Amino acid sequence: QVHLVESGGGLVQPGGSLRLSCAASGTIWSINDMAWYRQAPGKERELVAAITRYGLTNYANSVKGRFTISRDGAKNTVYLQMNSLKPEDTAVYYCNAGVRTSLLADENNYWGQGTQVTVSS
Repeated sequence: QVHLVESGGGLVQPGGSLRLSCAASGTIWSINDMAWYRQAPGKERELVAAITRYGLTNYANSVKGRFTISRDGAKNTVYLQMNSLKPEDTAVYYCNAGVRTSLLADENNYWGQGTQVTVSS
């Protein structure tokens, strides 16, 4: 009943920028943490950045200083601004959110379908 949809992926040259968006919809009482993960071919999915409902952020060391995560509570949307992109950033990027569907419901995690980011000349 909760859906996350990513957008904004594509092909970009090294050093370029890209902005990803993830919108949550459905039966939502509240959203706690939201995060971006990525998975390159043949590699394990890894946490890229996370943000709490109050705006506190956390980043993987590999993207610190280059990526910025933000969110719009009114739109139930999380963003990932990706600057100074490198070929090693190439991966499918997935959105994740901790969601409560009602006041009495426990928090559950939901995943988006993923969006491809390719950094290449």
